[in-house]
Amino acid sequence: MRSTHPRVSVPYAGSISYVNAQSTACGPHTLSHVNAVLRLLLEEVRAILGADLVGLYLYGSLSSGDFDPASSDIDFLVVTARELSGDTLAALRAMHARIATSGLPWATKLEGSYIPRTALRRHDRANARHPSIGVDWDFGIGQHGSDWVIQRHIMREQGVVVWGLPPRTVINPVTPDELRAAAIDTVLDFWAAQTQGPEPEWLRPRAYQAFAILTMCRALYTVERGEVASKPVAAVWAGVALGRRWSPLVERALTWRHDARPDDMTEMISFIHYTVERCRQARHVL
Repeated sequence: MRSTHPRVSVPYAGSISYVNAQSTACGPHTLSHVNAVLRLLLEEVRAILGADLVGLYLYGSLSSGDFDPASSDIDFLVVTARELSGDTLAALRAMHARIATSGLPWATKLEGSYIPRTALRRHDRANARHPSIGVDWDFGIGQHGSDWVIQRHIMREQGVVVWGLPPRTVINPVTPDELRAAAIDTVLDFWAAQTQGPEPEWLRPRAYQAFAILTMCRALYTVERGEVASKPVAAVWAGVALGRRWSPLVERALTWRHDARPDDMTEMISFIHYTVERCRQARHVL
């Protein structure tokens, strides 16, 4: 069934390109594979949701221009007209299983959520359990935490429309102080716990340490400026703003993003401690 919602730009799904050389730095070969997965995702989602589909969008590195074929995922958001039924959720779960086994490059790199329009407009912790799928987790219902204040902002300001309404029509503006509060909550709710007790073994591989370090850079950037930056941009800022104590660690994180070898976590954990303390201080100011 076709959606009754107005479409922004929907040529035949077999020929459209949703990302191009201007929107990301990766080459044409990679772009063609990414677009092939997106075409399949759109076709399948439209067939299942029909008139319940409000829009399909891209965010993250594909919308910011920082897409890295060696480490990036395909971050997507499906906006629905209402909460989805159990039968629809089962159909979406089966759909993602089919896509993952399709043999298409990037088919296992889809990471996204299905959120009703009313819940997306403004983040509400009491209404934040929605279907999602990721590289590291199966399709299912999960809590969308404070970081989704930031994701909503990115979607509204940078989101790429694959199909549907412009993102600014379905998401309210996010203020600088709301961004700061969300960054602080994310650090204090999740990352502070990673430094309690035994060392978190899931962070031992260099690539995961890089993820943690660069995430701390992004959080500190947002707390300081009330803006959102990509990991590479936040790393450049941190290398200057945080001084000589942390600049070697930040530089190392940029070179470790594709390195799966385990390594000592002492400096990374110290940086998380530093970020947690900065966020605790900032919370008193907001």
